[in-house]
Amino acid sequence: MTGTMAVTLAAQVALGLLIVAMLLVIVRLIRGPNLGDRILALDTIMLLSIGFIAAIAVLTGFSLYIDIAIAIALVGFLSTIALARYLLSSAGKGTPR
Repeated sequence: MTGTMAVTLAAQVALGLLIVAMLLVIVRLIRGPNLGDRILALDTIMLLSIGFIAAIAVLTGFSLYIDIAIAIALVGFLSTIALARYLLSSAGKGTPR
């Protein structure tokens, strides 16, 4: 087995595992008992999508995908902070979650 074949196989296995993890997190998103669990599930989906894009970048050799993954990471970080602030402000007002 050559190095290229090993990297291709590893990327394909990683894609399969990321898809399984994504399905499990989507179940957690739907069944989450409160808003905090759903926010955490959305953050995990964002991280899994970054891993998915990185694995596709390895398979295709197209390095622009890495820039897209970085942009998604920045947007995901900001959205997680915004949702956490919303959760804290709604908890302070006593509104039901």
